[in-house]
Amino acid sequence: MTISFAKYHGLGNDFILIDNRHQPETILTPEQAIKLCDRNFGIGADGVIFALPGAEQADYTMRIFNSDGSEPEMCGNGIRCLAKFIAELENNNKTKYNFHTGGGLIVPELKGDGQVTVDMGQPKLLAQEIPTTLVNPDEKVVNRPLEVAGRSWSVTCVSMGNPHCITFVEDVNAIDLAQIGPKFEHHSVFPERTNTEFIQVISPKYVKMLVWERGAGATLACGTGACASVVAGVLTQKSDRLVTVELPGGCLEIEWSTIDGKIYMTGPAEKVFTGEING
Repeated sequence: MTISFAKYHGLGNDFILIDNRHQPETILTPEQAIKLCDRNFGIGADGVIFALPGAEQADYTMRIFNSDGSEPEMCGNGIRCLAKFIAELENNNKTKYNFHTGGGLIVPELKGDGQVTVDMGQPKLLAQEIPTTLVNPDEKVVNRPLEVAGRSWSVTCVSMGNPHCITFVEDVNAIDLAQIGPKFEHHSVFPERTNTEFIQVISPKYVKMLVWERGAGATLACGTGACASVVAGVLTQKSDRLVTVELPGGCLEIEWSTIDGKIYMTGPAEKVFTGEING
């Protein structure tokens, strides 16, 4: 079976996009996704995203397999790429989509300047929602100590439909991400593992971020991580509600609205190339 695909990236966080609208189950397995994501022997990507039929009044359903074969609830950079992918498949004037994801209903809107603004919904802050056992289930995790690799880190935890552990540091360039990232991801207080963001505050309106993604490792950008980091910054009084987040791959604009309590993420999504694979 020949399968068409498109390669997209959001600030260097790259994905293989597959039109799966004709059936409700993914046409590739997690094992096949691992092979396709391999940067030496496959196409190369941080994950494979499938556009499936809609559910629960959504236009489409998004599923994603990480490069290690695991399946996250959703992906912020990936959903911007999916919006661009769907718009090209439909080839009409529609600019806003409702996507059903494992993290809830997500609504991206394509802008005239090529950017995509995504209504990411409201963050979840209770330990049981993240999930983490760092505190009692009905408590928030804000500026709590966590022992990792023989050091105590002050962490704040947020769910954007997927789990995030955020810690503020003096200099992100001093972080040995490959060494410390997996220790956070697999820490025993995170029963479903976690994404980890290291944040350097330049000003209340501008922060720098390094991310270790659950199931993908070090990536050039993480949309949900940028959103979670701004929430953490507000909760710890380190940042404003409208912040530019600088990632290794570029910048995202993140706003935590005081009107509806939702997070709005604006950033690019670009097509790299298209091709065919034998499934």
